[in-house]
Amino acid sequence: MTYPPHEPAAAPRADRPTQPLPRRGPRGTAVPTRAPFMDPQVPQVPKKDELAERYELIRRLGLPIAADPVFDDFAREMAARTGFLYGFVNLLLAEQTFIGLHQPPAGSGYVIVGRTMSTEYGWCPEVVDRKKALPLPDVHASPRFSGNYIIDAVGIQSYFGAPLIYRDIVLGTVCVIDPDKRPHSEARRLRDLVIDTGREVMHHVTHELGR
Repeated sequence: MTYPPHEPAAAPRADRPTQPLPRRGPRGTAVPTRAPFMDPQVPQVPKKDELAERYELIRRLGLPIAADPVFDDFAREMAARTGFLYGFVNLLLAEQTFIGLHQPPAGSGYVIVGRTMSTEYGWCPEVVDRKKALPLPDVHASPRFSGNYIIDAVGIQSYFGAPLIYRDIVLGTVCVIDPDKRPHSEARRLRDLVIDTGREVMHHVTHELGR
């Protein structure tokens, strides 16, 4: 079973305001305080050595660390295959950095997100830590994954993510998110579609970026 594209809303809905994804601001700037699976005083950021290793590998591979149209295409195609509203190619740097992004058009009534997000939020840091795909057809089905700021900020009910791994180093993820739940019977198929996109992204990285 596939899910058709969502119909745009006639006007922006009050319960889904246009806003960027949450990110850590300078001292004194108000930022979201709800963060999953962590002491609020201990930011969930990559360890220094791990982050330095990731930056060095990204440099050697010639990966962009900003918006890139090729990776936007990967995100758009993944969203189309899965029937999800949002698709991302995400590098886990000092912030989560979406070098590939697909989302609803402005004025659709859905939240328009930015290109970066704090590593405290979302489910991609979990994917990076576990080094395997994370299918969440219903983010509320598990208390571990339901207490996430993104659920309220963007109105998300489902998430599927897979890691981008090069020689045992996780660079980031590919993922899709959507305001609608998915049946558990669809979880394996959707997970595999996201994993396939991850393979395609890594093939492009290793064979077409000068390596």
